[in-house]
Amino acid sequence: MPNEQTNAPEDTAARVALWRALHVQIDSPPHVFTDEVGLRLLAPAAGWQDRPDMDPRTIAPMRAGIVSRARFIEDLVAERAARGVDQYVLLGAGLDTFAQRRSALAAGLTVFEVDQPGPQAWKRQRLTELGYGIPEWLRLVPVDFEVDSWWDRLTAAGFDPGRPAVVASTGVTMYLTREANIATLHQISSLAPGSSFATTFMLPIDLVGPAEQELRRFAENGARAAGTPFLSFFRPEEMVALAKEAGFAAARHISPDELTARYFAGRADGLRPAESEQILLATT
Repeated sequence: MPNEQTNAPEDTAARVALWRALHVQIDSPPHVFTDEVGLRLLAPAAGWQDRPDMDPRTIAPMRAGIVSRARFIEDLVAERAARGVDQYVLLGAGLDTFAQRRSALAAGLTVFEVDQPGPQAWKRQRLTELGYGIPEWLRLVPVDFEVDSWWDRLTAAGFDPGRPAVVASTGVTMYLTREANIATLHQISSLAPGSSFATTFMLPIDLVGPAEQELRRFAENGARAAGTPFLSFFRPEEMVALAKEAGFAAARHISPDELTARYFAGRADGLRPAESEQILLATT
């Protein structure tokens, strides 16, 4: 999770933005997801593609997972918006650029980006410097997750829990305790009927293949060294059960195989999302 004392993006958020750009720059079309706005925000020094965590071969499954989860969620937002849902909440928004890339769709919604104050202040400044600005329908909601109630801050920013919404949270659950994840499920299950919650979660390492276990250990060691260790892992059936126990009317697991069938079928380059990260889709 981002450090609220630092007016800069968290390393993990920056890495996600760079992987999204890398997909456009080095993977063959058709691209699953097109986003180079995050790269513009970061403006990294020349040679950023040569970093070990940008190696096109070793991180390809993780890069594919990042772009496919983003595509899945934005497809969900577009589908729900067509049904009249007009609120979209990103918990732990990081360097998400939906509001800048898909402004025609976003302008028909109220988009709430919830994130730590420091990194969000940095993002606000960069959006202004690059000429994107902060339109009225985009609400940047700073929350110090250690002391603030994100729910209270969200409603204070104009979110209406009595109207349907799409809530998305990606790359967050593993940094939270099991109890915090369950509390989040309970909070979001109280939203108005017709609301959707899409969140990623990490499988226990023994459920992924040997090659990916090596990548996972590298990622977990890096997170621990950065002071943000992985805390929570869930089996798919467990996550679905927790969502239903929390009060959601329906919940289902979206696997990497399903994402592959949707977004990667027929690719000659063999690009496929990693096994480790899965998606829960729950509705009220």
